[in-house]
Amino acid sequence: MLNNISAIKIEICAASLHSALQAQEGGAHRIELCAALELGGITPSFATIELVKQSLDIPVYVLIRPRGGDFCYSESEMQCMLRDIEICKSLGVEGVVCGALHPDGLIHLQQTERMFRAAEGMGFTFHRAFDRCKNPFDALAGLIDLGVERILTSGQQINALKGASFIKKIIEKADNQIIIMPGAGVSADNIVAIKELTGAKEFHFSAKKTLVSPFFYENEMNDEKNYDETSIEIVKSIINLVK
Repeated sequence: MLNNISAIKIEICAASLHSALQAQEGGAHRIELCAALELGGITPSFATIELVKQSLDIPVYVLIRPRGGDFCYSESEMQCMLRDIEICKSLGVEGVVCGALHPDGLIHLQQTERMFRAAEGMGFTFHRAFDRCKNPFDALAGLIDLGVERILTSGQQINALKGASFIKKIIEKADNQIIIMPGAGVSADNIVAIKELTGAKEFHFSAKKTLVSPFFYENEMNDEKNYDETSIEIVKSIINLVK
């Protein structure tokens, strides 16, 4: 049985040191640190992990994902992921976010267990590979048996609001044995509804806004210059909504 499950917690998905600092200042309880959000997130650089850990007081969980695309990993990719976990542990990271699937959609419990064992002593969140798996209730039972701390999910829908009814069922089935954290499309416009529809106690979102680049030189090679960063104001506004 998990302890202190009644407290609402907000996790911000941050893709840079600046975003992580913004999230902490805005009142986030935890960071999921990653890179390349446009790919669904991949493992950030070790320099970023180290600097974030040196700069933040709140817990940092690092996404362990070597590439975009599917969640089916070769042995060489597994070796890289296991080494990433080892380095995260050496840097004092509080937890990791990872997971793996078989090509047929079943959760790859053997690969997930290897990552889980490598992360011993750290927190472990199974990421949104859960939303692409079949037999999710069987997957839930397997992850509980393994000892996974948390599942990040949009309820197997494009966003957590659309998946709210399924998230509620997963939370009820979990019976406080694992944390179920809604994520994907969570915003100030819908977080209260998601909270009420699901009964979830933890929420995951990026709270990002687009920053306009100061770069003004134009030529034939010019492409998109603007980029996204976490916003203190958005983090604060969402936290106030769920208090």
